[in-house]
Amino acid sequence: MKNLVEPIKNKKDLEKIENYLAMRNERNRLIFAFGINTGLRVSDILGLNIDDVDGKNYVEIKEKKTRKYKRFPLNSKLKVLIKDYLQNERCKKYSLSETQPLFIGKKHCRLDRSQVYRFLNEACENLCINANVGTHTMRKSFGYHFYKKYNDVALLQKILNHSSPAITLRYIGIAQEEIDFSYNNFEL
Repeated sequence: MKNLVEPIKNKKDLEKIENYLAMRNERNRLIFAFGINTGLRVSDILGLNIDDVDGKNYVEIKEKKTRKYKRFPLNSKLKVLIKDYLQNERCKKYSLSETQPLFIGKKHCRLDRSQVYRFLNEACENLCINANVGTHTMRKSFGYHFYKKYNDVALLQKILNHSSPAITLRYIGIAQEEIDFSYNNFEL
């Protein structure tokens, strides 16, 4: 079986990763926080411009993969992180224009998904978090924890833009988890 990217199922591990990233790079922390708080694909996170989020209560995008319109609120945590990033970090390195990319690299270009992959894997490796981590780990972690909190697969399916509840459950690793649980708790 191929190595599938997994969600990070332990909330303390998510906190450790975010704290690790915050100590090293506010941009990377904000990318991670965006992923685990919104369930956006990394391509959509990296596609954000400053004017998509600055001073906004809602984000409105056209998803790159599905080409579908998506609108969602920014939670209070993300609002604070965005404001701090724009005021304290982003403006120190590059001049700010509303239409500029929110996340840029050293060469003043929009950040690439491979850079996100690298910093996520480095964080997990340094924190001894054993999971098959990739850029989709953020989205899957959002889905997993959303499902665990609300137990509403239909709503999560809609948020993630999946075609069926079964796909959503498999995507976030719930189907296998429930199978394992039932085997471990069944005896004749």
